[in-house]
Amino acid sequence: MERVKRGIEKKIWKQGIYSWDSFLSKNKIDGLSTVRKKYYDRKIIEARKALYNFDSTYFKNILPQSENYRLYDFFKEDCVFLDIETTGLDSKNDDITLIGLFDGLNTKTMIKGINLDYKILKNELKKYKLIVTFNGSSFDVPFMNKTYPGLLPNIPNFDVKSVTDRLNLKGGLKEIEKKLGIKRNKIIEKFYGGDAVRLWRMYKATGDEYYIKLLIEYNEDDIINLKTIAEYCVRKLKKQFPKNQ
Repeated sequence: MERVKRGIEKKIWKQGIYSWDSFLSKNKIDGLSTVRKKYYDRKIIEARKALYNFDSTYFKNILPQSENYRLYDFFKEDCVFLDIETTGLDSKNDDITLIGLFDGLNTKTMIKGINLDYKILKNELKKYKLIVTFNGSSFDVPFMNKTYPGLLPNIPNFDVKSVTDRLNLKGGLKEIEKKLGIKRNKIIEKFYGGDAVRLWRMYKATGDEYYIKLLIEYNEDDIINLKTIAEYCVRKLKKQFPKNQ
């Protein structure tokens, strides 16, 4: 599907067209040929049908990664916030050590060698229409696809990092949390990505559950706080839309 560039979208807004219905109701739109207008009409009808059938898969290859945030409000009741921990990319046999899921109410943690089961996880992920990550399009999703081919459902990934720079929220998840005043407990607040690897290695070396509990808390904070950051970003980006859209 041909994508409408942001500049063209703004020109359409200037003509008082703020929704699919208002676009379809116009016979002619300045800046669009008759042929292109009819093409977009067909695609809008197709997209609207997919949306109201809760078919998020339709949008996976249509929306660019930076625009997946537009799906959040519609699919937020059926989305999962996801984050993985690994053995570290410098490991000879890099692997997933922990997968954290948050549905907006409850967290689920699956740990390698304890309860990380491919079939159970695949069935769990089938419940969702949208995956929300931070830098997931560059790391979590390709790493999971490589480690567990076929595990992830064919649904869009709203990678929050793809929009934070547009809102002048520079840095990683922890830096953004601080800018937004999001707190963690004093021990976890000091941790960064490399510390998650060290916690796993300490757990495997000693068998002490203290380390795995810290790792679980660290990961849970990541996915719970990601929801707060995602919703902040969506609100901010929506303010760029026309007020009566």
